[in-house]
Amino acid sequence: MHERSRQLFEASQRVIPGGVNSPVRAFQAVGGTPVFFREGKGAWLVDVDGNRYVDYVGSWGPMILGHAHPEVLSEVASAAARGLSFGAPTELELEMAELITTSLPSVEQVRLVSSGAEAVMSALRLARGFTGRSLIVKFEGCYHGHSDFLLVKAGSGALTFGNPTSAGVPAEMTSKTLVLDYNDPQQVEDAFRRFGPEIAAVVLEPVAGNMNFVRPSQEFHDTLRRLCTEHGSVLIFDEVMTGFRVGAQGAQGVFGIRPDLTTLGKVIGGGMPVGAFGGRRDIMARLAPLGPVYQAGTLSGNPVAVTAGLATLKRVLAPGFFDTLGKMTTTVVEGLVREAGLAGIPFCATSLGGMFGLYFRATVPTTFAEVMTSDKEAFNRFFHAMLRRGVYLAPSSFEAGFVSAAHGPAEIEATLSAARESFAQVRAD
Repeated sequence: MHERSRQLFEASQRVIPGGVNSPVRAFQAVGGTPVFFREGKGAWLVDVDGNRYVDYVGSWGPMILGHAHPEVLSEVASAAARGLSFGAPTELELEMAELITTSLPSVEQVRLVSSGAEAVMSALRLARGFTGRSLIVKFEGCYHGHSDFLLVKAGSGALTFGNPTSAGVPAEMTSKTLVLDYNDPQQVEDAFRRFGPEIAAVVLEPVAGNMNFVRPSQEFHDTLRRLCTEHGSVLIFDEVMTGFRVGAQGAQGVFGIRPDLTTLGKVIGGGMPVGAFGGRRDIMARLAPLGPVYQAGTLSGNPVAVTAGLATLKRVLAPGFFDTLGKMTTTVVEGLVREAGLAGIPFCATSLGGMFGLYFRATVPTTFAEVMTSDKEAFNRFFHAMLRRGVYLAPSSFEAGFVSAAHGPAEIEATLSAARESFAQVRAD
């Protein structure tokens, strides 16, 4: 079924560390050989062996319109024909900045970069430069890219391999990073009581997607906003995953919170490498060339990539888009819960906008510790059973899933039919 993928993976391991260019792709969490893909269209992927799959990874979130959207491709082709990169300002960058600042009330100014990881790294440097402080607060299970000072108790790929820190990161690089429990308001209160004058910034995924999908409480968000305001700390919402994915104003719109800085990526690139960070005008004014906080990037605001993002965002921000997307996602997760119940499998699921989480446990987790009690082996068996039946889920029990606007009744029926057989197999095993 995956013979060509197996051959390519063997060849790749000779010239690429681990055979992949991002760790979670290696399938080490679920076992087996990673699938090599050839093409995608709408809600479907085709691998190099010709197998077709309903896709619930969506390039880890960006493909909110589905793969190879014809109008997006047309606009990207036109942009490419005018030139791939200039290293100079373009009107497209202004258009993107105006669209973001109009859509997100908390973002008064924004700067484009090339990835979400770069956006978070830059936002934290800016927060430190603005406050003159050094301590950063993050939360266990949240992943914000592979910057040295953030690879402590990290989620995503690092968590998947059971190694929450990374070799090559000196202890002194993380000595100014305080790690707290996600969704624990009292612990945040205690941390600010002890370290308030030293805290430059609090950074978090406002809905976690890198320890699977974990929705925070309103109290948690309200506490963060209040304490950052009281202590003069910068509240950073890492909306690289949730921005324009869970709602038209991201998670900050869902929870009614106005962060001081926001980081974006994924959807704003429409599948191409675009990131951004922005927020309060007085904070952004500290960036070079206006202020002393340096940040630069040769390909920042690349015209072809920005075109892909603009073409995607304009369609995502159309009236009713998220109502439809949310209903489709809810239909998927409710169907999976129903099929698991019929099979007698401990299983639950939840969603927000176009994101969802699947858990082999009785109740939806609200903390990192609860996520870790999920039956990982049951998930792994389910993953491979679904893969054999033409459904591609994230190859890790610690990742959120994604639904696109291209998913429809046919894709849902194919998914639930595969799930019916896959849950039965998990029970039999």
